[in-house]
Amino acid sequence: MATMRDVALRAGVSIATVSFLVNGTKRVSPETSARITAAMEDLGYRRNMVARALASRQTRIIALLFPALQHRLGGTALSFVNGAAHAAHEHGYNLVLWPVSNDADQMMELIDGGLADGVLLMEVLMDDPRVERLVDRKTPFALIGRTKDPSDLPYVDMDFALMVEEGLDYLIGLGHSTIALVAERITDPGMAGYGPLVRTEASYRDAMAQRGLTPVVIRCDDSPQGGRAGAAELLEMAPETTAVMVINDDGALGLLSGLTRAGRRVPEDISILSLATTPEMGAMSDPILSTMDAPGTELGTLGVEALIDQLEGRTESLPQVLLPVPLNVADSTGPARPELRAKPGMPFGQLSNEGAGRNQPSEGSAHPVGNTRDDNEPASGESVDGGARDDLGATPHHAG
Repeated sequence: MATMRDVALRAGVSIATVSFLVNGTKRVSPETSARITAAMEDLGYRRNMVARALASRQTRIIALLFPALQHRLGGTALSFVNGAAHAAHEHGYNLVLWPVSNDADQMMELIDGGLADGVLLMEVLMDDPRVERLVDRKTPFALIGRTKDPSDLPYVDMDFALMVEEGLDYLIGLGHSTIALVAERITDPGMAGYGPLVRTEASYRDAMAQRGLTPVVIRCDDSPQGGRAGAAELLEMAPETTAVMVINDDGALGLLSGLTRAGRRVPEDISILSLATTPEMGAMSDPILSTMDAPGTELGTLGVEALIDQLEGRTESLPQVLLPVPLNVADSTGPARPELRAKPGMPFGQLSNEGAGRNQPSEGSAHPVGNTRDDNEPASGESVDGGARDDLGATPHHAG
């Protein structure tokens, strides 16, 4: 195996000069750097990352923490990872995905071992013990997501309030007024208070109330089977629903299947709009789902850049960025059938006589809505961070 001394002899420089280049501890002229690099390639020299880290006190490694033991790494989350990996590479860093639990102690064991220069956190909780520990230890970090009060934290995230409002207004513009939300059911206590779900539901309840509509919330497992169960529950609790917003990637596919099997045509009888997902996920179904697309690549890129700015001392202000979630209309949304549109003054849970039929309530009957909630989820009318808007004083970033 070639040594640093061998490289120095081949390049005609001192061992110290080779060390400066390998460890990044001192500037080496372009001409000398080229000779050393050529010598390393000729001899098959491999840089010792551990030695470099000891010499420079930098690993050039960013750790991306994803709580895979509590939450499945799906297609949408992978778009965040890909964006982060490309951005790290472009800036001369390596991205390492740590699929660990979201236990703060386990996280700190890895970080205290000096394996990474900084940390990028995903799947952020409203009250996240990992964030508190990183702040206490003064570890460089950035969030893809937000806690309940992120005012002093570096983060990039989706604007969930804007997403919900634009999605609702799109469906209302198609004539829908009985619009349900189907959300992922969180079963692992370690993921209680998962930010995207809490913010989406709170925004949905607020936006529905502002528009004089009654919210219907159904929760189901993040799987096709869970989505089919959610469809059955929706038809039992609110059969008059003509549109559904769903934030549950795999559950959305099962929801479509379950509604179709129950005799509901999509979009003729009921429209489905999948939130915070990707066009690729929407294209997995027939009909293709209309989606509101998570800006995963942009968020991953901005998260890495926010962290690298800290590591390299370029931070002038705390990065706090919200990105819009654009609407992508496909085949699963369409106008509400006239006979299924709620008439002015008609109580929720009651259709016009023309719309009565399969799975419809009899005239004058009422059905409960899915307002049951877990203790850590917002009640009807509650908003997150003190309002329906989700911007928390941040300046939205518009990717060019």
